[in-house]
Amino acid sequence: MSGARQEAVHVLRPDGSIDAATRAMAIEAPVAIEVDGLGYAVMMMTPRDLAAFATGFMLTERLADTRGDILDIDVFEAPAGWIVRVALAERCRGRIADRIRHRTSDTSCGLCGIASLEQLVRPVARRPEAPRVAPAAIFHALGLVRDSQHLNRSTGAVHAAAACGVDGAILALCEDVGRHNALDKLIGLGIDAAFTLVTSRISFEMVDKALVAGTPLLVGISAATSLGIDHARAHGLTLVALARSDALLLLNDPGAVFA
Repeated sequence: MSGARQEAVHVLRPDGSIDAATRAMAIEAPVAIEVDGLGYAVMMMTPRDLAAFATGFMLTERLADTRGDILDIDVFEAPAGWIVRVALAERCRGRIADRIRHRTSDTSCGLCGIASLEQLVRPVARRPEAPRVAPAAIFHALGLVRDSQHLNRSTGAVHAAAACGVDGAILALCEDVGRHNALDKLIGLGIDAAFTLVTSRISFEMVDKALVAGTPLLVGISAATSLGIDHARAHGLTLVALARSDALLLLNDPGAVFA
């Protein structure tokens, strides 16, 4: 399977011009990991080299000690995503039940508490309102956000999520080594923002969190994934990615706000 797909986009520039373009977007898909018949985790990932991933995952999760402990790996595509079924040697089989009972989310690329593809479909209670900002406000926020990232300025190792006003002013900003955590912190503050700016890529889970929070516009400094784009389009979230000082990539504009 290809690791990318082409998307039709619009490029917004500071001078007010809008250009149509195409751009490759990384494929993101849910991959359910089943070990000895038990659902273990759903990983949001590029669905390539899944047998190699499963082998490495079994080793790094300490479910197997050696490659020889992995007896079989079966990979197949399902309507909701991909399923990888792993069979372990008899001496390792007690570990999976113990880990499922005690496992906490210890990866930034999985979905917390979800062990099967069926659990992935979670309701979104409301459609976000159309944003009330101009592209100039987004460019203004981009000029401010770096100076507001105090922890990242000293460490160079954390992401930020910022609540921005209609003029692009930074109303609040949260930082964390995990991009999901930074957004959760910001949502927890309950700021009434015109748009949310994140310094990370826009994945399915970042879009899902924005939808739950009722965010009218999600802006990411990095690119969006295929599933993030699909989720935003399905639920009416206005989405801007690869936001830089010289251009914004408009991926979804259901209210024709930026037309």
